[in-house]
Amino acid sequence: MSILITGNMGYVGPAVVRQLRQSHPQELLIGYDTGYFANALTSPLLLPECQLTAQLFGDVRSVPEGVFEGVDAVVHLAAISNDPMGKAFETITSDINHEASVAIAQKAKAAGVKAFVFASSCSVYGFADDRARSESSELNPLTAYARSKVATETDLQPLADKNFKVTCLRFATACGMSQRLRLDLVLNDFVASAIAAQKITILSDGAPWRPLINTKDMARAIDWAIGRNPTTGEYLVVNAGSDEWNYQVKDLAAAVKRQMPNVDVSINPDAQPDKRSYRVDFSLFRQLAPKHQPIHTLESTVRELRSGLEAIGFADANFRESRLIRLKMLNALKSQSLLTDDLYWRPIPA
Repeated sequence: MSILITGNMGYVGPAVVRQLRQSHPQELLIGYDTGYFANALTSPLLLPECQLTAQLFGDVRSVPEGVFEGVDAVVHLAAISNDPMGKAFETITSDINHEASVAIAQKAKAAGVKAFVFASSCSVYGFADDRARSESSELNPLTAYARSKVATETDLQPLADKNFKVTCLRFATACGMSQRLRLDLVLNDFVASAIAAQKITILSDGAPWRPLINTKDMARAIDWAIGRNPTTGEYLVVNAGSDEWNYQVKDLAAAVKRQMPNVDVSINPDAQPDKRSYRVDFSLFRQLAPKHQPIHTLESTVRELRSGLEAIGFADANFRESRLIRLKMLNALKSQSLLTDDLYWRPIPA
């Protein structure tokens, strides 16, 4: 088997590469990434791509058709990956997250690829405070990022057939340590702030609900999706996570404080309500993938983040302005004239 992973040099990619290499030790694993965040490494001893058979560099908006020759499965992670970047680059978010994703799937199908796994998001539910959302619930995408995921899911469905299995994994919010760490995710931010500043500041009233998932459990779900039984459907949308990981934001801060008691937690009771609040029903995923259920807990993930950050000597109280924040990284590359306004690489003068 040959597996192509787009966006493998991001936050989730290293865990996916490790999982697939463990599950498919003799198979061809190929990465395809533009390299925006290639140098955002937190593990200087090991380049995650060393576990790949090959690493290709290129923009997902213009993937050569030959890239898919001989490939059996595509794992499509590549995306403008959060709401702040989506707001700053709304048109580009649509181009990359939606248009390019569908074009990649079309090229993959034409080349004979058998399985396509799309990293979607539970953010498509937007605001839903009455009950946990299932795959059949009404969608309410509130941001450019969420809208791009809905549009891609919609356009992937007609491509699916008996020879081209499509799986859309609506992931809970990612968290956990990574060899290419992001600190613009709620739990990661809380742990980083607790370590560097001994305080956690919740900008809302702490009431919004968020489902979370450790990146290693995301990788397990992707591994399942690649090889899932086609009797579960040629086209499948499934919430990927666990019911136990539905938390209010204030609960996440409390979990960090339990492990770091000297940390101060402040909540803004007068904040405007956060429009992004939803709980998610993961029962379908539990039914379909009983051997690939999340195995990490909130407590173990906090410990993992704490030990990982302490191991690299993390102490930057101003980390929200650092290269560990994806929007800051893109803006830094633009400010140095390394990227165009459309986020294409510029030629570097000799």
